[in-house]
Amino acid sequence: MTTVGLEEYVGGLPNICGAESMIAEALSRPGAIYLPESAIDFGRARSAFTNALHMHQPLVPAGGGDLGTAAVISNLQHMRDYGNDEARYNAGIFAWCYKRMGEFVPQLIHEGKQPRIMLDYSGCLLHGLRTMGLHDVIDALKTITSDRNYRRGVEWLGNAWGHAVAPSTPVQDFRLHVRAWQHHFAAIFGLDALSRVRGFSPPEMALPNHPDVAYEFVRTLKDCGYRWVLVQEHSVERVEDGHPTRTPHVPHRLVARNSNGETATITALIKTQGSDTKLVAQMQPYYEAKGFSRIDLAGRPIPALSTQIADGENGGVMMNEFPGKYIEVMREASYSDVPPVNGTEYLEYLDALGVGEQDFPAVQPLMQKRIWDRFQGRSGTVALDEVIERLRKEDGRFHMEGGSWTNNLSWVRGYGHVLSAMEEVSAKFAAKTQNVRTSEPRYRNALFYLLVSQTSCFRYWGTGLWTDYARELCRRTMAILDHDF
Repeated sequence: MTTVGLEEYVGGLPNICGAESMIAEALSRPGAIYLPESAIDFGRARSAFTNALHMHQPLVPAGGGDLGTAAVISNLQHMRDYGNDEARYNAGIFAWCYKRMGEFVPQLIHEGKQPRIMLDYSGCLLHGLRTMGLHDVIDALKTITSDRNYRRGVEWLGNAWGHAVAPSTPVQDFRLHVRAWQHHFAAIFGLDALSRVRGFSPPEMALPNHPDVAYEFVRTLKDCGYRWVLVQEHSVERVEDGHPTRTPHVPHRLVARNSNGETATITALIKTQGSDTKLVAQMQPYYEAKGFSRIDLAGRPIPALSTQIADGENGGVMMNEFPGKYIEVMREASYSDVPPVNGTEYLEYLDALGVGEQDFPAVQPLMQKRIWDRFQGRSGTVALDEVIERLRKEDGRFHMEGGSWTNNLSWVRGYGHVLSAMEEVSAKFAAKTQNVRTSEPRYRNALFYLLVSQTSCFRYWGTGLWTDYARELCRRTMAILDHDF
């Protein structure tokens, strides 16, 4: 693997494109990555648990009084520099939340314990931390990412750079987000660190269930070097009968089939349902796993795995309860028969047993069984659209808007005024940049604004200022495409 590094910033913008061959080379490393350094006694383990912390702050045009000319800054910076007393206070707490695993992991390892945590930071957040001057946060994360004394305790999960939700982001743009995150991560932490990023955490846990979009989602992850993806339990169904999975505590094979009959698969670890921040803050996966025994899979007894992810900073339980409980549980669970593990480490242990993706139960995105039952003998997008429309008319609950951390939130309904602008900008970007090298400054500039404009927060928070932010960022992207190309 090449030892040449990437600059973190190019022309004042984060390094999000232009080194595609270097990124692909870094991710082509064969063999086990975590297991050789693990020291977890998997042979003794009857079960295991894994937690992931998701961290994100959007970039917003809020660095000034006029929306049309305001600098694009982190929402965290807006809280710190422009917010009321509560916002300024929370900004400081949030910043510590982004840093604190860089303190907890070394502390526990120095105690002789076996801490584990998976980290999921959006590219927007990493850029915001740097531009705010929070270099101590980045440095603390670098230590636990790259130092051989600590890195076995931490697994980074890939993300979409701008925290775009896959079900309603143009598929070609979602791929740009995935690649941009890999570029930016490698530029901060190094290509060797990137070679260890093999799991993917979808923003908002949003899994596309439209067959063609789901297929492109899985194909993007595989093409970009990912081995597995984290999915929400209620966003998938069993392939054979469309029912919920009966075995959420073993890995699954996520099957994505498109309207042309093509199939892509990827390993999925299933996050079980529940109040995410409370479950993770109180380390419930550990207590759940203590009630498990080994499960037979492909003729081998394997440790059951309890998996959770939560926002790592939002809410009082994560701000206040998580630190003490995490340290307590890591001390108790280390070297026990219910050890903390990370996702790739666990899958590499199964590899060593001879248990792989072909042995995992098959699931597909929710509601697809009903489509395939009607689609037999047919092919193509027109036929698929006809089947989907017929199912929608028959059942008002049927939808192709994807599944995420909640069944009550749509990433499509009510956001036409934002999505139409996004789609227009996306189409122009694709047309204008078709023959432009990704290393060119004008390409990077347009890409930066395109990705920032597709952040999930602009829909999550509904109408008003946040959708104004989205439309303004789309306007700026369009102006760049009209002026520079």
